[in-house]
Amino acid sequence: MPSSTNPLRRTYDWMLSLAKRKSATTWLALLSFAEASFFPIPPDVLLIPLCLGALKRALKFALVCSVASVMGGIAGYAIGAFGWESLQTTFFQYVPGFTEEKFQRLTQWYAEWGWPLVFLAGFSPIPYKIFTIASGVLSMPLFPFILASAVSRSARFFLVAILLAKFGEPMKDKIDRHFNLLALLFGILLIGGFLAIKLLSGH
Repeated sequence: MPSSTNPLRRTYDWMLSLAKRKSATTWLALLSFAEASFFPIPPDVLLIPLCLGALKRALKFALVCSVASVMGGIAGYAIGAFGWESLQTTFFQYVPGFTEEKFQRLTQWYAEWGWPLVFLAGFSPIPYKIFTIASGVLSMPLFPFILASAVSRSARFFLVAILLAKFGEPMKDKIDRHFNLLALLFGILLIGGFLAIKLLSGH
């Protein structure tokens, strides 16, 4: 399908165009907030072009991204805790990647893992919004949820920002090609460590 007729591609291109606006920082905050609760495209799309070449600016953008994303995660938690009964059909139908099958599987994982899953979703390319809403639906304690979100989201965005500011355009190409894979591998190793600790403590 041509990119011009693909709604997600058009949204992606629109996000890239925001980097040229004076209001780019405000848009970065809004998109980071929205992505944590319902928006389909991660804010890295806008964060990456904003961070190129200037460390002070990159750290500022990473901070904006992190704070707004955690606030959006709290909004997603509230959706799950207080509005899920009336909103779940809308999410399953209209939010890309948010399917009933995935959500049911996630509820089973939560019974076993809890907050480490929030950390994994916050750092990796796994859709973070599914985990924020599931945390509210399943009544995960709020403080561990916020802590896991803050650490993982900050680690993700500050890592991207610092690499881009230090190494510039060549690093942008590497991140475009490999970041999702590296982030997912890191998250798998993290969960593997928790699993090993749990198994060892059971003996």
